[in-house]
Amino acid sequence: MENNRLAQQFDLYARWRQAIADALGEYQRWLMEKQLGDMQIEQRIQHQLNRLREDKLNVAFVAEFSRGKSELINAIFFSDYGHRLLPSGAGRTTMCPTELRYDIGQPVSLSLLPIETSAHQISISDYRRMPQAWSVVEFDMHSRQSMVEAFKEVSRTRRVTVDQAQALGLYDPEQPDDSMLIGADGLLEIPCWRYAMINFPHPLLKQGLVILDTPGLNAIGAEPELTMSMLPNAHAVLFILGADTGVTKSEMEVWRRYISGARWKQKGRMAVLNKIDGLWDALKTDDEIETELYRQLQSTAELLGLDRDQILPTSAQKGLLAKVKGDRQLLLKSRLPQLEKTLSDELIPAKQEIVRESIQHEVEDMMQQTQFVLDARLQSVLDQAEELRCLQGKNEDVIAQMMAKVKQDKANFETGLQRYQALRSVFSVQSNQLFHHLGMPGLKVKVRETRETMVKAAFTKTIRQAMDDFFSELKRRMMDADVHVHEIRKMMEAMYEKFAKEHGLLQKTPPPFSTSRYLKALNKLETIYRDQFNTTFNMIAHEKLALTSKFFETLASHVILEYEAANRDAESWLKAVIAPMETQMREHHVQLKRRVESIKRIYQATDTLEERIEDLQRVELSIRQQLTELEQLRHHTMDALERREVIAQAA
Repeated sequence: MENNRLAQQFDLYARWRQAIADALGEYQRWLMEKQLGDMQIEQRIQHQLNRLREDKLNVAFVAEFSRGKSELINAIFFSDYGHRLLPSGAGRTTMCPTELRYDIGQPVSLSLLPIETSAHQISISDYRRMPQAWSVVEFDMHSRQSMVEAFKEVSRTRRVTVDQAQALGLYDPEQPDDSMLIGADGLLEIPCWRYAMINFPHPLLKQGLVILDTPGLNAIGAEPELTMSMLPNAHAVLFILGADTGVTKSEMEVWRRYISGARWKQKGRMAVLNKIDGLWDALKTDDEIETELYRQLQSTAELLGLDRDQILPTSAQKGLLAKVKGDRQLLLKSRLPQLEKTLSDELIPAKQEIVRESIQHEVEDMMQQTQFVLDARLQSVLDQAEELRCLQGKNEDVIAQMMAKVKQDKANFETGLQRYQALRSVFSVQSNQLFHHLGMPGLKVKVRETRETMVKAAFTKTIRQAMDDFFSELKRRMMDADVHVHEIRKMMEAMYEKFAKEHGLLQKTPPPFSTSRYLKALNKLETIYRDQFNTTFNMIAHEKLALTSKFFETLASHVILEYEAANRDAESWLKAVIAPMETQMREHHVQLKRRVESIKRIYQATDTLEERIEDLQRVELSIRQQLTELEQLRHHTMDALERREVIAQAA
């Protein structure tokens, strides 16, 4: 039987990432060996290596209960184990959002966040940094029984009163469907856990795959982080429907609100029509079965607003059975291989392109900076050699005049250094003003003020106004920050031009930077807020206080993450703006000192002209060799980045 195409593609993608990391590591070692690096470029290389090492591919599975979602995850990713890894069967098997991943620094285990944390104003992202809040169940990855028993924990439930369920945001008295869940004893069944993380060294998880298994459509609305972050940011979302049920009203609502639509990523969003084996009928011909399946696909596509070929039919249960039994005919009939092919063709090349574009720009800029240094050194050596050749056959007075000229050049440059220090002071002031607008203390004050206003609010109008003010303030700060970015860039462009004219430094255009990326992220969060508010909170505020508070805490958590990212990127940009000038100034100063020392030694007859010219020729050859090596490193790294063909080889 052929290997899983997705596994093949993912393995090739992991090798591609490793090839880039190897090339960057080679460049890093070369810089150190040739003493060409500095702290700023070292940090930039290390940042790219960390990104490659921590790169994740997130795939989310969304479905109503009993659509075969967990079975599909088992079939696609875990059939090699010969049994079901995740609980799967009739009824509700996954009761809380479950994330499968692998972090090498953590034990093989199941980490569970108690459902009681839903009552607190703390998001799941924040709880990830609070290991003491989780219950941990370790299991033996070599024992089928140990794994199965541990994973059953995600299905565990308990019964609580209506008031308790409402306080946790798991019961809405205005929803008729919720009232039907109340048992004869007046209690409701709720999950024991709010969130589960399985840390497991599956080959795909070790390579960076992260799988999110959602526990039914009701949980999506009850956990704002799913709708605000996990689903929108997933590289692929598989929306699982049942061939036996068709598209229900609640599934249509979730599809339109959380998966499709203009504000979501469109690539990697797929609808899967599962349980097509229910259409298999021994009393029908193959053509009749195919016609019935076609009608199902056509109807589903029309309801979801997709082309028919965007609905992927499969039988997860038969596909898993076929893989375990080695039944190729049944596997093809289940259509699981076609689903895996579509998933890998959509997911991995798109992710590869994102990684390639972000790293390629950084690599080109860093290597260009290294070349600037080598070019400056080479030009200085050539100038020195030319000066010394002009002195051949001249008397001591001419040599003395030459030394006086070089000393004057050095003095002029040191005057330029004083101007540079003044520039650094202005640059520092401008940088501080930039970080004032992006400042975390001010942001956290605004979050606290908004939270207090919402808690005290009696009506939705007050909450709406508080949130509108919140987003207006955040976006104003981002736009003010962008003004300072523009001012810093213009100032540095002028200084590069001035120093190029006065001291022969290489003129370099400061790299581009804008806060528009973070402004776009804030607009996206605001859109989610407005959509959620209009559909969920359009009533007297205290009736939804628990969910309102949880929603705001999740929203605030993601706003803070965006601001933290903006601060990190702004800091990196400021270093990238000033570092090339610092490097050139330092290099130019060193070369001027060497010129003075060289002529001084000749004047004092401690060296002959011929000996010094020969020394410079050896240095010139060494620098030219380093330039050749740099070009080879550049080609090697770019070749690794441009290897698109590796993703096509698993066809």
